[in-house]
Amino acid sequence: MALCLAVTLVHVLLVFLYVAPPNAVSKAYSQQVNAWVRPVFEQNWRLFAPNPQSANRQISARIKRTATDGTAQVSGWIDLTAGDDAAVKHSVFPSHTAQNMLRQAWNSYLKTHGGDNQPRSERALMIEKYLRNIAVDRVAARHGGSFGSIQLRVISRPIAAPGAASGSPRAAKALTRAETRYLPWWKVASHGTD
Repeated sequence: MALCLAVTLVHVLLVFLYVAPPNAVSKAYSQQVNAWVRPVFEQNWRLFAPNPQSANRQISARIKRTATDGTAQVSGWIDLTAGDDAAVKHSVFPSHTAQNMLRQAWNSYLKTHGGDNQPRSERALMIEKYLRNIAVDRVAARHGGSFGSIQLRVISRPIAAPGAASGSPRAAKALTRAETRYLPWWKVASHGTD
């Protein structure tokens, strides 16, 4: 009981220091605060001013295994987004994690990596590892077995703005244009996670 209370108090203190205006204490312990809060407990103000998605994204993964004869075997694409959608679709009380974990990890990856998939900070490396581990866990849960590498593919389709001229052929063409982004192959430990 005392341990639970202590962990709760430390958690509340660290989250408070994260969301509080910069001060001497939060600056002195910023590394420890960020290590605890990011990426799992990260706070933002979108509850009060939401930033709706402007595109539907389909995130897929494929894995590479080494066969007993030494040749590389690459799987087909495994739709991770469809798994999230299925977990939410018929659930009376859908999990916030099932709805947002993969999507938020991808949004964070976009912010920290830009268009060239190159991490430029410690946070970018952490977000890359976080996204990779989510994909590895989901692929391993569905297909089992070990594999050596994983690659992600993200297909983004624009969402029409409310009241957009849907009858216009030009608008319809713009809305059907999808962008596909392939991430590099990432090495994973033989047991499936890093």
